[in-house]
Amino acid sequence: MLKVVESDEEDVLMDPRTRVSDGELHGSWSGDVAVFRGVPFASLPARFAAPAPPEPWTGRRTATTFGPPPPQSGAPDSAVSATDGDDWLTLNVWSPDLAGQLPVMVWIQGGGYLFGTSGLPEYDGTRLARQGVVVVTFNYRVGLEGFGQIDGTPSNRGLLDQVAALAWVQDNITAFGGDPLRVTLFGQSAGAGSIASLLVMPRASGLFARAIAQSVPGVFFTPALAADITRACAAHVGRLPTELDRVDPRVLAEAGGAVLATANEHVQRWGLAAHAGVVFAPVVDGDVLPTTPWSGLGEGVDLLVGHTRHEQRLLSALTGRLGRVTVEQAQESARLFAPDPEAYLRRFSDPEELDDFARSDWLFRMPSVKLAEAHLTVGPTYVYELTWSAPGMGGILGACHGLDVPLVFGNLAEGQTAMLIGDEIAAARAVSDRMQAAWTAFAATGTPGWPTFDSGRCCVFDTDPQIADYPEEFSRRHWTSAPDVLDLS
Repeated sequence: MLKVVESDEEDVLMDPRTRVSDGELHGSWSGDVAVFRGVPFASLPARFAAPAPPEPWTGRRTATTFGPPPPQSGAPDSAVSATDGDDWLTLNVWSPDLAGQLPVMVWIQGGGYLFGTSGLPEYDGTRLARQGVVVVTFNYRVGLEGFGQIDGTPSNRGLLDQVAALAWVQDNITAFGGDPLRVTLFGQSAGAGSIASLLVMPRASGLFARAIAQSVPGVFFTPALAADITRACAAHVGRLPTELDRVDPRVLAEAGGAVLATANEHVQRWGLAAHAGVVFAPVVDGDVLPTTPWSGLGEGVDLLVGHTRHEQRLLSALTGRLGRVTVEQAQESARLFAPDPEAYLRRFSDPEELDDFARSDWLFRMPSVKLAEAHLTVGPTYVYELTWSAPGMGGILGACHGLDVPLVFGNLAEGQTAMLIGDEIAAARAVSDRMQAAWTAFAATGTPGWPTFDSGRCCVFDTDPQIADYPEEFSRRHWTSAPDVLDLS
């Protein structure tokens, strides 16, 4: 059935407007940038189904409000933890020139594959769009809805949502002044892991030309591990996995959060996934995701990839671990996560530093580097490290996980990530300007302004950015293998 969307002619007379394949859109202005929010890019024909094309509409559709977030638990902003209906698959566009042919930057947010929504203020695309690009953000299913392993349903439904969003961009971005031949993905944490997955997914081939992966997590599951975690979530609500379509999505989201909270009780079965507190991840199922990003990369995509200096510190702060790590805990981290525990023990005498490096290297830093090394064989590859320390919260977080998000978007005083910046807006703005310039240059031309990684050089972003040899050579020297797919222990 066609949807009819009405709006008052006087209200939209001066609003930006455009027409996409499904109907006419009326947006709003953010200063001099045209913004269209809550635009459907796909629909869900059934619970846990692959996404289908969106329903077209007649009349004028007012696109001034973000669409509802997908069901989720553990979100840092409680305003996105509940939702009604299932119209979750919407996207948002910021354009500085609706008649242009501009590079396009499509953001995939993180959140541990457990939470995340495109409508958060830290993802507002206005400042980034003013650098001469069209910015797109979108929702995708998370938690059990997106990554639960359920018989009779496709694996990696969250990744399939992302493919649907990228297909919509290919078909419609010219209506917003974007060039479909110059689409660059950029994403952080689980968003970067999603991008790494898309690099090896046949369904995503040809949908983007470049990719920027910020802090790639090395966590990928076998179907057996993903199914076991799904069974634990189903047991929490008293159902079999095949009965989860009868459970309210909000209740199911909370079940995923509850299992995460008790993950340490499952270390004998879930191994490192439980130790790291990760219960959802892309599943290497041989179909939707045929292989890991480190073993199946193809040609044709330019890649910019990097990480922060102290990835783990934010995670340690969120779990109450920061500043309280004992010698025994740090040694356990080295034994669990480091490829050569004794080398890490010799290198780092301070338990906080040992814990930070072992966990940072395993979860984000070395997966990012190994992705860069693998991609060198198939296309241009650039590497960066962010070493500028977050001034917020007394400076205890260093260059922590997530600090790059406000710097890349330029939203230094908005959203949850503003706590990382604190009152040091001017200092942060200088770093932000340089990162934005590099990211948008890469989107426009394929080069961020420094040599490719086969030279051994990278960009180190600090108060005064430097082109230098890769700084974490100790870690790189010991991480000689790509991350393993995590399985049942």
